[in-house]
Amino acid sequence: MSTTDRVFIFDTTLRDGEQSPGASMNTDEKLEIARQLVRLGVDVIEAGFPVSSPGDFESVRRIGAEVGDAAVVCGLTRAVPRDIDVAADALSTAARPRIHTGIGVSESHLKDKLRITRETAVDRAIAAVKHARRYVEDVEFYAEDAGRADPAFLYHMIEQVIAAGATVVNIPDTTGYAYPEVFGALIAGLMEHVRGIEDVVVSVHCHNDLGLATANALAGVRAGARQIECTINGLGERAGNTAMEEVVMALKMRRDVFGVDTNINTREITRTSRLVSSITGIVVQPNKAIVGANAFAHSSGIHQDGVLKERTTYEIIDPADVGAGGSSIVLTARSGRHALRHRLEALGITLSDEEFERVHEEFLALADKKKEVYDEDLEALVGETERSANEVYHLEHLQVTSGDPGIPTATVELVDRQGNHYIDSSHGTGPVDALYKAINKIVREDNDLTEFRVEAVTRGIDALGEVTIRVTSPDGRVFTGRGAHSDIIVASARAYLNALNRLLVSTKPQVEEEL
Repeated sequence: MSTTDRVFIFDTTLRDGEQSPGASMNTDEKLEIARQLVRLGVDVIEAGFPVSSPGDFESVRRIGAEVGDAAVVCGLTRAVPRDIDVAADALSTAARPRIHTGIGVSESHLKDKLRITRETAVDRAIAAVKHARRYVEDVEFYAEDAGRADPAFLYHMIEQVIAAGATVVNIPDTTGYAYPEVFGALIAGLMEHVRGIEDVVVSVHCHNDLGLATANALAGVRAGARQIECTINGLGERAGNTAMEEVVMALKMRRDVFGVDTNINTREITRTSRLVSSITGIVVQPNKAIVGANAFAHSSGIHQDGVLKERTTYEIIDPADVGAGGSSIVLTARSGRHALRHRLEALGITLSDEEFERVHEEFLALADKKKEVYDEDLEALVGETERSANEVYHLEHLQVTSGDPGIPTATVELVDRQGNHYIDSSHGTGPVDALYKAINKIVREDNDLTEFRVEAVTRGIDALGEVTIRVTSPDGRVFTGRGAHSDIIVASARAYLNALNRLLVSTKPQVEEEL
């Protein structure tokens, strides 16, 4: 693969990404990320800004020693001799060192920040590149805030630094001000008007203030740029930088548009994203492209049906290609029968059509109360449906009142196999005690409640509750009952009736025969 059809990936997670508020990393953490970046296959690792702190200096030095020739290791500087001297010292351990130096080029930066003339800026840029070339052969020059610069002045500046020895020229949209058509035209203008541009790599470094970093970077590639500066998860100053995972997968999936490749092992993308998130403590938003928790999740019944029939109906990326495992069918109130049956089969649960319809009815009732129905919920629902299939008594309705002050009172309605309805009520020391006393008035089967346990089936405040109880008959036999419901009082009633039904079947042969 020639350099004309190859885009180099310059990762600045450890430098620009660390500038995200709260994303500071120590040297050991940076080393861990650098090792993963090598596995990912990035071409350049910008390891830090050596002159800024002893910690950054040490990080650049140790990463240079660690990486070897697997990637270029880069250190950032201003167009200041001491910055460059310190960076060169830090990079002395690197097999493939690069000094990244530069200066502002927009009128805002020249007048308001640097307070120098254009001529002075060009002189400093030339001097910085020449100074850096005394230490390393690979020198990258950044024209800060190029996105807001006068194009003619930018062309002149870039032409001068190439003549001074720059091997890479970085055209940053530092404030995220550009939009794709304009930024692409800026790169195209450089390719057309700057002498010697064909001898260097043109790089783009876009910020995401208007949400256009990825689009601008890709526009730069179409115009001739062959290096993209980016970060994992889009970390960076303010709204962040171009997200590495987004540009890499865009280039991969739309090679018909861009006609270029990268050296990235895309199957390491998700692993890298999670590592950076874990170390920095910055959580990836669920709907983040490529690496968000919902990137390959489907909750709409229409989408689920399509994906289950043919993944590409709603997924242009195979989750395995970015190391994300498989597609996720999220069961919600919007899920259809196809998705529910598929998930049950994946859990090894086989149901007849009649049994499935009963489970589906219970599923819809639960899904209306919860944001998401989990596998454990489904298993509990299936268990509940199986338990209710051959009941002697079925819980039709219940109503409980409780409080302090107040007397806990429960009213229940049960239906037997012949369709007879029974209603009774009672009070007790608590709502469950009152409920069980009311049931006892109808069932009239002596027993002793010996165990009562409530557990959340899944996580969250809306979790399905499962109640397990044990009752002992007068002759000492123990019967276990289980019940599940989003309301633990209902689950308690179902569990008690499940145990009593088992006891009734055991003690009455005629009932056993009916089963």
